[in-house]
Amino acid sequence: MRDGMPGPALRPGRPDDAPTLTALALRSKAHWGYDETFIAACREELTLRPAEVAPRRTVVAERDGAPLGFSTLEGEPPGDAELGLFLVEPAAMGRGVGRALFTRLLADARAIGFGRIVFDADPHAEPFYRAMGAVPIGESPSGSLPGRVLPRMTIPVPPRSDSARAVGERPAG
Repeated sequence: MRDGMPGPALRPGRPDDAPTLTALALRSKAHWGYDETFIAACREELTLRPAEVAPRRTVVAERDGAPLGFSTLEGEPPGDAELGLFLVEPAAMGRGVGRALFTRLLADARAIGFGRIVFDADPHAEPFYRAMGAVPIGESPSGSLPGRVLPRMTIPVPPRSDSARAVGERPAG
């Protein structure tokens, strides 16, 4: 990690993580300066329920037992994987937590048999996703706010032969 500490531990989410991860998601979204009305409108989309943790393939990044971020990988092959939720604790942003989660997300998608991951990105997170290798493919309407559109993005799941290459690393040549 950038702060000189080892990367976060990554583990499958547990049903009892749901309230903590939902609170983390709301803090992460609020970090970008959205007002209380906006956050309230997004609350349902950002809520992770205990019964959803396993089916949504939730992965938690943590250090010393404290969650630093989490992701969900949804869908079934042979269709596309959908990145449902991907949020990092504001104090952990820029410290490699997102990169660790995204690397794990790609590895999990490959193991399940997906060929690509598609998702709607918060406009503030789009630069991070581009740095990871994702590209925009259009726009999608927000599920929370009528009239708001979000960048629709995709990233191919690298084949096993590329597994040694780091996420976001450009090929030599």
